[in-house]
Amino acid sequence: MISAVTHRVNYSETDQMGVVYHANYLVWMDMARTEHLRERGVSYKELEAAGVYLAVTDVRIRYRQPARYDDLIRIRCWVRERGSRRVIFGYAVERDDTDALLATAETSLIALTAQHALSRIPEPVCDLLDPTPDPVRL
Repeated sequence: MISAVTHRVNYSETDQMGVVYHANYLVWMDMARTEHLRERGVSYKELEAAGVYLAVTDVRIRYRQPARYDDLIRIRCWVRERGSRRVIFGYAVERDDTDALLATAETSLIALTAQHALSRIPEPVCDLLDPTPDPVRL
């Protein structure tokens, strides 16, 4: 299953050259991942209330074309891999009107307890996070 969110690039997200500052892609990926989980039937808030925290341990982004002020972009998100303690999400950032691929990315997250000890992703949550073949080349 692949989910998507759209976002209009704000002026504050761009640099002096009018191009989206690279770190904003991380925020967009977080937005997409949060919605992906919600669409699967679980929220970060519910996970944390159950004592499970998902922490990002690795990020990889490949920038392909610049996003600019006022672009309407789409951030697609899917589960690439899932284990008992780790989940890897894939992302494609695209211009909404032309489908131009702006960036591809992946994030690895591990499950932690409130005391920051390594934990397992609860089985019911694992069941909601079936991996999907990558729709784009990362």
